[in-house]
Amino acid sequence: MQSSGLLFTVALLVVVAVECDRITTAYDDVDLDRILSNRRLVNNYVNCLLERGPCTPEGRELKKQLPDALHNECERCSEKQKKGAEKVIRHLSRNYPNQWKQLLDKYDPQGVYQKKFSDKL
Repeated sequence: MQSSGLLFTVALLVVVAVECDRITTAYDDVDLDRILSNRRLVNNYVNCLLERGPCTPEGRELKKQLPDALHNECERCSEKQKKGAEKVIRHLSRNYPNQWKQLLDKYDPQGVYQKKFSDKL
């Protein structure tokens, strides 16, 4: 599994929003299983992140916060958010390999985060 997804996924499914230098818990109750089991929803989030489709308010916030979350190793994420991120990474890398590669190409083109976080997954 590719590790840059750890932080990417924190943003993707936990839907990261920074508030007072901390990640908000406003989206911690998002039903990740419901999203991951719905191909249309997964594709909508991916298309938003790849700037190929419209974004929900959560998707816009995700795109805004994702670079910082990756850069800072998700240091402001809660344990629940980190566990959700790992779940999403596993799901995307196994079930959506083409979209996963496109996301990695966009958010980690040099593989910096993949190398940095490989031990976490």
